[in-house]
Amino acid sequence: MASFNRVILVGNLTRDPELRYTPGGTAVTDIGLAVNDRRKNAQGEWVEETTFVDVTLWGRTAEIASEYLGKGAPALIEGRLKLDTWESEGQKRSKLKVVGEKLQLLGARGAGQGGGGQGGSGGAPTRRARSAPQGAGNGGGGNSGGGYESGESYGEPTEDDIPF
Repeated sequence: MASFNRVILVGNLTRDPELRYTPGGTAVTDIGLAVNDRRKNAQGEWVEETTFVDVTLWGRTAEIASEYLGKGAPALIEGRLKLDTWESEGQKRSKLKVVGEKLQLLGARGAGQGGGGQGGSGGAPTRRARSAPQGAGNGGGGNSGGGYESGESYGEPTEDDIPF
């Protein structure tokens, strides 16, 4: 029988990304994602439920997440489920995680990510692309985002790739 393991999540980061490198030089970033679900219960009242998911990103995708995302930033992650198991104090433990393979940066420029300058109010600090021309602003703009996949080679993001 065939099997299928795909996950698509849209949520907000619960903490700043933690970028590190393996001894072989591969970038890896761990992020936490809060995914909200709103539905009616048996009494007809709206109930909001939040699910917290740990996501691991690899390669260029990890570097992009570390560079452009911060706590509270919205993101779409596509990947697969992975069960991590370990032993702690003689007890077997396990945790279901997501290995992110695609990352979509969401949100309009400046929306919930600060204003027109570095570290604006109300959200994660804004960051400018390394390739942005001197004097380029961070505010205003559309709702496009760059999609990045692990294992593929991408050049530096352009201003059109950066959602803020």
